[in-house]
Amino acid sequence: MRGLACVLMFQTHCYDAWLGGEARKSTFFMWSQLGGTLPAPLFLFLAGISFALVVDKLQQKNLSADQIARTTIRRGAEIFALGLLFRLQEFLIAWGWAPWTDLFRVDILNTIGISMMLMGLFCGGVLQLLGARRARIGLGMGAVAAGMTISLLTPLLWTSWRPRWLPWPLESYIDGVHNLGEPQAWLFPIFPWTAFAFIGLAVGLFLVSDWARRNSACVVSFAAFGGLLIYLAKWLDARPRQLYAVYDFWHTSPNFFLIRVGLLLLILAATFIWCQWGAGQRGFSPLIQMGKTSLLVYWVHIEFVYGRFSILPKRAQGIRTASLGLVAICLSMLLLSVLRTRLRHRGTEMWAWIRRPAM
Repeated sequence: MRGLACVLMFQTHCYDAWLGGEARKSTFFMWSQLGGTLPAPLFLFLAGISFALVVDKLQQKNLSADQIARTTIRRGAEIFALGLLFRLQEFLIAWGWAPWTDLFRVDILNTIGISMMLMGLFCGGVLQLLGARRARIGLGMGAVAAGMTISLLTPLLWTSWRPRWLPWPLESYIDGVHNLGEPQAWLFPIFPWTAFAFIGLAVGLFLVSDWARRNSACVVSFAAFGGLLIYLAKWLDARPRQLYAVYDFWHTSPNFFLIRVGLLLLILAATFIWCQWGAGQRGFSPLIQMGKTSLLVYWVHIEFVYGRFSILPKRAQGIRTASLGLVAICLSMLLLSVLRTRLRHRGTEMWAWIRRPAM
């Protein structure tokens, strides 16, 4: 799923950065940007699932609630620090034309880190309250409730409940206002984005349950549940009366959040089928390979698409040229991923050889 998120991210960024003129008004570009609404939810959703796997392993080691909270919060802080480092790198590379305010832009890495820290606090609190034996159901239900609460509060925190009293670098983590006076849809504030991580946490906790491990094919049932969520969200959106005074379907609507959660569950079920019974079992998979190094390819491709070293002039290409550029980015990032994996394996082997006791 991370590999799919990478490919969707590449196409979104490439066409957004390079298409110009009439191409930006085309139906093709519209569908490309619509596909771009999925990579960030996918990364956050998978961060939540991975977080559940980590919490389960830490529980098996009989760590206390405080130890689990400290370990997971520390890991989230590391990801958040990487996000800040990424922003610093981008600012230094673009020295001379990038505004200093870019240092405080709320990007996806920042939000993944904050989401992990919030989930660490949440899991630590629930484990303290309920104890390890009874906590799984409480954690799962609480994670769903947290995700829905974040989604339901988003329209208010972007409009009538905006925390304008905060300095904009802090307010930006709540509503993505940056320094532009109004919330920006291209940023990744806590509301609504961390909601996807909490939903992923709930799904991950279900997947590591004893029942799910004994009945692995139950993952396929997520497809039906995802379809039901999409139908429910469309039904709610069609109601003549809305809950919020300001209703923005594409950016803050809980209905659009439910649609994307439904799509994530459909993708999860399809990925399970593909890996368990389909082509994922045969030979080399570019998607699986890129998924193993998703942070690296995210970090590198940005500079060759949006940055100073963009491989094509920005906002000046037609669909054909931009598509060729997209193919070049995909192939080069796949090559980078393969090289990274092989070098990591060789490094591990060399370290094992160095530590091997003399005969």
